[in-house]
Amino acid sequence: MNYSIVLASSSPRRLELIRTLGIEPLIIPSDVDESVDPMLTPSQVVEELASRKACSVASALPSNGGKMIVIGSDTIVVQDGEILGKPRDEEDARRMLRRLAGRSHHVYSGIACIDAVAGRELRGHRRTVVHMKALNDRQIERYIATGEPMDKAGSYAIQGIGATLISGIEGDYFNVVGLSVSLLSELLLEFGIEIL
Repeated sequence: MNYSIVLASSSPRRLELIRTLGIEPLIIPSDVDESVDPMLTPSQVVEELASRKACSVASALPSNGGKMIVIGSDTIVVQDGEILGKPRDEEDARRMLRRLAGRSHHVYSGIACIDAVAGRELRGHRRTVVHMKALNDRQIERYIATGEPMDKAGSYAIQGIGATLISGIEGDYFNVVGLSVSLLSELLLEFGIEIL
């Protein structure tokens, strides 16, 4: 591999997924403003935020650090056109889970890859439809009590005990976890990095 890979995230889930591609990235979390223009579509939102994260880290790297590709990613849950981010507190998680229960929603994940030296950027996104089971208040309270919903978009984690809330998906499972490895491999290939 001619490039070093930098992951602009502290997410253990994204790190785990990148490792499945045989890549051991350098971790440099980004700290960017995640407010966006409300007129952007969900796909534009995740691509913009992924790009912002990757650009923030790429601009801070030393210019003599050799060839580096910085990967930024962002995931959102969307229902009825409204973006459901990470819950502010337990009451917010409760509100989101009640809203999602028994219905379908969309999960969008965006990825941006930036050549830190040349400045070339590629970005894309995937969308997955998620069907959530009907839930009663007791089930929602028990799930909130696990603590799992508190740092997850839409207040659930499909890769955790939250999997028990889901009746099915249409599309890329890893997209719902937070990083489409299929999309990432396509973007890296454009930089000459072959996974398979």
